[in-house]
Amino acid sequence: MSDQETVLYLMPGMAANPSIFDGLSLDENKFKVIRLEWFQPSKGINFENYAKQMCKRIMHKNPVLLGVSFGGLLVQEMAHHMQVKQVIVVSSVKSEKELPKRMLFAKYTKVHKLLPTGLVNNVELLAKYAFGETVTKRLALYEMYLSIRDKYYIDWSIDNIVNWKSKGKLPNLIHIHGEKDAVFPIVNIQNCITVKNGTHTMIIHRAKWFNEQLPILIDTD
Repeated sequence: MSDQETVLYLMPGMAANPSIFDGLSLDENKFKVIRLEWFQPSKGINFENYAKQMCKRIMHKNPVLLGVSFGGLLVQEMAHHMQVKQVIVVSSVKSEKELPKRMLFAKYTKVHKLLPTGLVNNVELLAKYAFGETVTKRLALYEMYLSIRDKYYIDWSIDNIVNWKSKGKLPNLIHIHGEKDAVFPIVNIQNCITVKNGTHTMIIHRAKWFNEQLPILIDTD
């Protein structure tokens, strides 16, 4: 790695694999891009300890962490346990105050524990959980992106999203959010860079925007 390179780690959203980043293409002379993957959470592990374990997979000092959706929560948690240059969250939230009312309702009623997560092999249902979209027309495409079908992982993920509590504001955080995000409606989001017509899956469908804007937004000093 040259002194001029900035190391960027990418963390996908719930149940998604790193192929959601296939459309990203950054200058290899300026950026070293490394994709992270979800690993199976051990029984009873909390989100903080999961983040600490993920930190062990970071092999470079002072990297930039980019996380999508639930991955955005994870990279924020990681940044409280390691030194990072910058945190970028996409289609995510920065605090529990930005969660939609239906998720806050689930937190207090535990209704999310009644979701039929045992049907995780139903890609259409899984996409509804993970992306907030009905994907009948693009089922094969989403089947490629959503490769984690373990019921315990899905239950654990949903529970940690609903019950997430931020550890406080990160000074080096950038939030990118789509104005048509169906999972985390932008009406609840503060202090973000808004992507016009961007949906919860804009990291896939609006890759051109990210290819143009990320080099500008990422701290390369």
